[in-house]
Amino acid sequence: MASSHRYRHGLLSFVLLVAVADNATSASSIRVDVIRRPSGMASSVPAFREAPAFRNGDDCPSPSEAGRVDIAMTLDANYLRGTMAAVLSILQHTSCPESVTFHFLAAQFEPDVLASIRAAFPYLDFRVYRFDSGRVRGRISRSIRHALDQPLNYARIYLADILPPEVRRVIYLDSDIVVVDDIRHLWEVELEGHVVAAPEYCHANFTKYFTDAFWSDATLSSTFDGRQPCYFNTGVMVMDVEMWRSGGYTKMVEDWMGVQKQKRIYHLGSLPPFLLVLAGNIKAVDHRWNQHGLGGDNIEGKCRSLHPGPISLLHWSGKGKPWLRLDSRKPCAVDYLWAPYDLYKSSSPSLEE
Repeated sequence: MASSHRYRHGLLSFVLLVAVADNATSASSIRVDVIRRPSGMASSVPAFREAPAFRNGDDCPSPSEAGRVDIAMTLDANYLRGTMAAVLSILQHTSCPESVTFHFLAAQFEPDVLASIRAAFPYLDFRVYRFDSGRVRGRISRSIRHALDQPLNYARIYLADILPPEVRRVIYLDSDIVVVDDIRHLWEVELEGHVVAAPEYCHANFTKYFTDAFWSDATLSSTFDGRQPCYFNTGVMVMDVEMWRSGGYTKMVEDWMGVQKQKRIYHLGSLPPFLLVLAGNIKAVDHRWNQHGLGGDNIEGKCRSLHPGPISLLHWSGKGKPWLRLDSRKPCAVDYLWAPYDLYKSSSPSLEE
């Protein structure tokens, strides 16, 4: 924990914003001051410990619009344990935790989930927006893993439509990550005229992300003409929200999803249409900001080792999630790097191999 972080008992501002995203770019909102579970209804949400409160260092800018870091994540009860760990890791390692605002996109309003977040992080500035699953349900094609087909997995496409106008830039993060560096370093990356910044992996076999039907169709494959496309993982992105909106990038991605419905051109979920629109035209970020693939492949999820080099963000992309493997008492070695950020109140006193 950074020495500038001090415990405190005062409250940071808590804002709960539920925004309903429809086909229009504007969103209506409801402000909720108190979250109450209906009487007699048992909660299915796991119990979490309260996290420490972290305070800005003396050299931090004011947590105003100019000094704020905006982070967007999806909010799913099935991944809530991962979300809690991700939030804790970000706050613990940043020099200015009071200046971080979290924007959670949820498919439905779940009071128990929101109450859990507030109980674990009573000092946190966060907002929750409802993502209309119906907007993508008819556009989704079956992929190689059921989890990739969930509508909420596509919510990142609509960030520019859902987030309020004052959010001009946002870091999008998956729920299966932990950050072990100051998130401001990622936030401050220069986009240099690009709409998205992310670690880029040009050594990967790019052709495998699309089917033979795609590559054999000269009209379709010509979309990469004039580009040198490289793989990037959409679970860690810095996005220029204003440029995404003004450039019509949501429609570009949706158009490729429409092609996929007519002619199967890829096997994964929301990643390939991003690649079709942006691969070869993003701002490349140091690989330390996405040590991805720690969950193994999308079929078996076998253990993987860390890649060599410095690490700022660990990402359990793939089928295997660290909390599930830890609970099964068959964890991978890398899962012990996630465990210190786990706020889950486990009834088990210890872990066994």
